[in-house]
Amino acid sequence: MELEQTTTIAEASMWEPKTKIGKMVKAGEIKSIEEIFAAGKPVKEVEIIDMLLPTLEDRVLEICSVQRMTKNNRKQKFRVTVVVGDKNGHLGLGAAKDVEVRPAIDTGIREAKKNMISVKLGCGSWECGCGTPHSLPVTQTAKCGSATIILKPAPKGVGIVASKTVKSVLELAGIKDVWTFSKGRTRDIYNMATATYKALEGLAELRNSEELKATDIS
Repeated sequence: MELEQTTTIAEASMWEPKTKIGKMVKAGEIKSIEEIFAAGKPVKEVEIIDMLLPTLEDRVLEICSVQRMTKNNRKQKFRVTVVVGDKNGHLGLGAAKDVEVRPAIDTGIREAKKNMISVKLGCGSWECGCGTPHSLPVTQTAKCGSATIILKPAPKGVGIVASKTVKSVLELAGIKDVWTFSKGRTRDIYNMATATYKALEGLAELRNSEELKATDIS
């Protein structure tokens, strides 16, 4: 993993940016991913994420076979669902298809990095009140397809009470203690991961305008 991370950083340093934000990042004018989020601009180059968040980890949540009928025959591809995060409030989720597994995973990781969000951590449990960012500030609910997830702040020491899929997403986001409740088709890994991602994405609306840095990105 360390070798792969070093390779990614080296590739980012040799990268020639094509977008204005990419050029500002490489020139050192943008030093934090939060500056880009505050400006509301999309990340179109994966190297931006590699430079600003060099400690990202990735996990493959699912690899499944999908088929499509054509005039001539049945075509098969592999669909993967990937989550990336730095365990410190940054998370991304991506999915991709390819005729081979490895290219599908690589594409999924790139898509996940493009979908990076900043997760607002906190201590919203009335049983705790320690004030440290180990859980969520408030209860969040989100839905994807028939799967619904409810995330509730938990006191320190509880851990992540969730299924394997949801736990992987929450761990990479940096959440250490949380209660989770789910309903619907919870066996669908993609829908459960997406619902969890959406719930965490909703926390961005709680950000105070004073916390958002003014930038000149346009």
